[in-house]
Amino acid sequence: MVELAGITFRGLTLDDVFEEREGLSHIVTVNAEFIVRANESSFFQQILNNNISTFDGQIPFAIAKMRNRNVKFEKLPGSELVYHICERSQLKKQRVFLLGGAADSNAGAIEVLRRRYPGLNIDGYSPPYSDYPFSNQLNEKIFYAIGKFSPFHLLVGFGAVKQEVWIAENRTQLEQMGVRLAIGVGGTFDMVSGKFKRAPKYLQKIGLEGLYRLALEPEAHRVKRILLSLRLFRYIV
Repeated sequence: MVELAGITFRGLTLDDVFEEREGLSHIVTVNAEFIVRANESSFFQQILNNNISTFDGQIPFAIAKMRNRNVKFEKLPGSELVYHICERSQLKKQRVFLLGGAADSNAGAIEVLRRRYPGLNIDGYSPPYSDYPFSNQLNEKIFYAIGKFSPFHLLVGFGAVKQEVWIAENRTQLEQMGVRLAIGVGGTFDMVSGKFKRAPKYLQKIGLEGLYRLALEPEAHRVKRILLSLRLFRYIV
């Protein structure tokens, strides 16, 4: 366990992520934006601290490494965990469901993962975009798609914060449907499908992956997220 800026990180290694627990394991991949939002929202902070948080952002990870030199832990972003989850599921004959993302990214990611992991039992559903909270009608469609497939692993690509809140607020129903690991993966389906390329390794290592994505998608909401992430240093004490 590692503490940073009011966040308790329990997902330090892959073994922590895949540890067998009673009920559903909610994996939260935490970057600078999440740390800022958690420090400004007690509800979101509880989601991070009461579940299995991993390091996603390079800057929080580097700071935590400097402060915890005697603790073994690694950076485990959703864009990499998707492959670990599928590899494990292929070996253990577990079902994987991709929920969210654009329809073409969702379908493309499924196709890529099926080729990469022959025999993997994987499916998905891309609901129409909607602000949160979702309507009862939309939630019913989502749960119908999940229940029909009955996955062990659920990867949710609704976008940062929305996906984590949705998992937390629907935890009981997901558990009842047999889901044992749920994780928010943001725009990972875009990258897996090949719709967008992930930043080169050297940019990832110096914490500029967000700027690389902004260059690919110059949209106002990405600028706002980068500016929000810079508030991280208010909470690193």
